[in-house]
Amino acid sequence: MRIPGRPAALLASAAALAALCGCTVQPAGADGKQGLPVHGELPGSPGPGTTRSSPGPGTAGSGPGPGVTRTAPATPPTGTPTAPPSVTPAVPAPRVLWSRGDNGPAVRELQARLRQVAWLAVGPTGSYDGPTERAVKGFQGKRGLPRTGATDAVTWQRLVAMTRPPGRGELYPGAARPAAAADPRCRTGRVLCISKTSRTLRWMVDGRTLSTMAVRFGAQYTPTREGVFTVYWKSRHHVSTLYHSPMPYAMFFSGGQAVHYSYDFAARGYAGGSHGCVNVRDETAIARLFAQVRIGDKVVVSW
Repeated sequence: MRIPGRPAALLASAAALAALCGCTVQPAGADGKQGLPVHGELPGSPGPGTTRSSPGPGTAGSGPGPGVTRTAPATPPTGTPTAPPSVTPAVPAPRVLWSRGDNGPAVRELQARLRQVAWLAVGPTGSYDGPTERAVKGFQGKRGLPRTGATDAVTWQRLVAMTRPPGRGELYPGAARPAAAADPRCRTGRVLCISKTSRTLRWMVDGRTLSTMAVRFGAQYTPTREGVFTVYWKSRHHVSTLYHSPMPYAMFFSGGQAVHYSYDFAARGYAGGSHGCVNVRDETAIARLFAQVRIGDKVVVSW
């Protein structure tokens, strides 16, 4: 049974629904078959085969929807991790063998070897004094070693490699003569016993020799006086008012004549002479002597 007008009403409803869904229904063809649906685009909807892309930054509507939390992408590391710097262990300083103030045969050999390489002008004394320290500093600086002035194991090895074992004549040159027998006037009390024959000074107390050192005397026209005297004045940093030359550790015994340290004697040895004073070239030895001698001690100068 057919109900008049109902098919038309159903078709109208289907057409309205198809419009809302984005498609239309084609009417039946001549063969009575239903046509394929035709897709249409609503405003703002993507076409067929089109994927909706997210809007770019700054585009309206780019924010996430309600209740959606956007997680920021992790920031990649900006640099490659570096390993901590390596620590180089400190190199210990070489062992010091001899330094200023030392005495003995080993120091004498050191001085003889320094003379072989022309770093020390004076003959060996056996005392590590100022000239020896300066010679060692010069040797060290020339070879790129630390300029300490002290003879350490490295400095000694380098010097030994450049020199030969010194003979007795180098260790005890002619100028450094054995001390002469003490003058009889030196055998009592506290005495600076000075011999022109052996060019030596003995420091004696009650006939016992406490120390001995090489000395030189006045030149031909300024001779050192001979006789028995006493120390009447001591001056640690004395400078000659007549010759304007330094006279450290001066111990005056006769007018302007004194026993004192001489830089010239230390540098040139017996090639020079004094203006009448008794020169000592071993600074360490005379510094020790200066500390022991008192005003009033006896001085004997003899041949």
